[in-house]
Amino acid sequence: MTDIQPSAQPPSNDATTIAVLVWIGTIFFSFIPALILYLVKKDDAFVQDQSKEALNWAITVIIAYAVSGILVFIVIGILLAWIVALVNLVFCILGAINASKGVSYRLPFNLRLIK
Repeated sequence: MTDIQPSAQPPSNDATTIAVLVWIGTIFFSFIPALILYLVKKDDAFVQDQSKEALNWAITVIIAYAVSGILVFIVIGILLAWIVALVNLVFCILGAINASKGVSYRLPFNLRLIK
């Protein structure tokens, strides 16, 4: 099992701020902020965990947009694209709120491609 074990001490203010910025950056720039911080911040477990979760979420959203792009020809894809955009906004805001509290947030509909 590679689940992250809870640590005895809460994450630092810098770590929570960076994790919030990862989630907010995911709204506007998709996977780019999460990928950069996942590769750069290997020393901070909280930032690493949240950037991995945001990166997995961004990949899930990209797949959902691809499916909705294909389904545009059946007209349901337009509605699906709006739903994906709304769900992306809500889940990224929830991730940012929980990251600001220092809580590791797990999305319910996330494909865990990066372990």
